[in-house]
Amino acid sequence: MSVRNTARRLTALATAAGLTLALLMPAGPAFADAGFRQWVAGFRATAVAGGVSGAVYDQSMRGIEPDPVVLEKARTQPEFTAPAWDYFDNRVHDQAVANGQAMARKWKPWLDRIEARFGVDRNILLAIWSMETNYGEILKRDDIMRNVIRSLATLAYGDPNRSKYARTQLIAALKILQTGDIDESHLMGSWAGAMGQTQFIPTSYQRYAVDMDGNGRRDIWNSIPDALATSANLLKKNGWQAGKTWGYEVTIPAGKLPGGAKTIAQWQALGVVRASGKPFKNLTDKATLKVPDGRGGPAFLMIRNFSVIKAYNNADKYALAVGLLADEIAGGTGLVQDWQRPFTKLSFEERQELQKRLSEHGYYDGKFDGKIGDGSKAAIMAYQAKVGLTQDGYPSLEVLKWLRKR
Repeated sequence: MSVRNTARRLTALATAAGLTLALLMPAGPAFADAGFRQWVAGFRATAVAGGVSGAVYDQSMRGIEPDPVVLEKARTQPEFTAPAWDYFDNRVHDQAVANGQAMARKWKPWLDRIEARFGVDRNILLAIWSMETNYGEILKRDDIMRNVIRSLATLAYGDPNRSKYARTQLIAALKILQTGDIDESHLMGSWAGAMGQTQFIPTSYQRYAVDMDGNGRRDIWNSIPDALATSANLLKKNGWQAGKTWGYEVTIPAGKLPGGAKTIAQWQALGVVRASGKPFKNLTDKATLKVPDGRGGPAFLMIRNFSVIKAYNNADKYALAVGLLADEIAGGTGLVQDWQRPFTKLSFEERQELQKRLSEHGYYDGKFDGKIGDGSKAAIMAYQAKVGLTQDGYPSLEVLKWLRKR
């Protein structure tokens, strides 16, 4: 399982795990002093059998206690399916594009070398970096970043639904310390153990990590060349086709179209054309038609590299967001047919303004990051209730206009 797929899929078990966790884990020092420390002592033999030296284990696990934040995250991860506009508006927007283009200029010499070595489009790598950590900004947030050893030990002991995953990842993380690629104080990641600028779980780090800058360490936390090369290595090893795109936005004719993979030429014969009006690049490429937002939204022909992106995260929306963002970082103009949304869309700057004005009115206390998450939606709904609007939580121009008037 690659990168964050395992960690992300496991979050779906969180609700079911909640009762078990509550029963398993008494509060306070008794948990840390008794059961957890007994587990740490007992797991030593398993780790050593897995290739971790006793000295590394003892040093890394000495004095460790469970992380209550990790357990709370594990217990409360929501299960929902966001509408297409919600998912893509929070990930493919003007600021992400501008930041990606700035990073392309800043890291051009290294991107040249990475692209030459691995054959992976630099804009795809930049889009993944944006999707995973907002070009490294997430790594600066203490409210998100956790000590990986502590997080995985906590899950291995305290979460029966994640214990097998966490034990495997904990051994891999200890081996990372053993190689000297990073020291324990800097071995930070998400609550579920995804690490670095481009978010690799420990076993995927072991499989794909690259020392691109040649300093003797595979440092995906602090070395941008190492992080981007590691992502490129994953894509290459999973079949990335150099010089080819991930897919095309298309216009489809009325009526039912057949499913399955067909050549671009066959799709073209059925009346499928590029939405931009440009010709397809290679008529012999096999492609699959996807219409993720119904016939009123955009349609796409996905070729081989789309499936390769899914080796990073096995979700169509994720791979499509990476592809669309990469195209815009490269200078593309974005979608011809926008997502279906039941309101007037805001720009990224307007979404930030919306958050600021909600804060000024006392409804919102989060970051002004332009991303409309649960906190922003709750604030919008509270404001809508106050002024007598429909309580839908949509970040709409209509709500922003109301806020501007007051």
